[in-house]
Amino acid sequence: MKPNIFFTADHHFGHANIIKFSERPFESLDQMNEELIRRWNEKVGINDMVYHLGDISLGKPDFTKEILDRLNGKIHLIKGNHEGAALTYPKRFDSIRDYHELKIDEPENANGKQKIILLHYAMRSWNGSHRGVWQLYGHSHGTLPDDEMALSFDVGVDCHNFYPISYEEVKEIMKRKKWTPPFGAGRE
Repeated sequence: MKPNIFFTADHHFGHANIIKFSERPFESLDQMNEELIRRWNEKVGINDMVYHLGDISLGKPDFTKEILDRLNGKIHLIKGNHEGAALTYPKRFDSIRDYHELKIDEPENANGKQKIILLHYAMRSWNGSHRGVWQLYGHSHGTLPDDEMALSFDVGVDCHNFYPISYEEVKEIMKRKKWTPPFGAGRE
């Protein structure tokens, strides 16, 4: 059985001010940290793959290592702008990249694949955007308006009730978009 694939971003473990900045519904930093870990592990299994699109932790390295050791799954890190602590524990990650072009087997697509561009930051245009390639991002904590004409959206925890989002959930969101191929081309 193939592993489930999840996407997420912007946990900001150990960052007290994010509760205020992003109006998160937590009473304290400890409550936020524990609830984020609980929700992650509620969805993600030990062998599942998680693409984390940046800003895992703003805590100190020892604190960050303890958090990372409690999270399920094989984590692929797409670096954000707050990765100092996480990068002190590189062996926890199956890969660490600035940018990644992921291809997923997708029998519903003509060529049997779905290509997804993963970057911490939102892009207005990306490789294959005119051919049905998706782009997932974080960084903006739900502050960017969603473009229903573009096959991209924010996978950060602030947008998804503090849970990682599965490939199947991403696919359902993309199906609701109003995007159409500009040149009458099929999906890549």
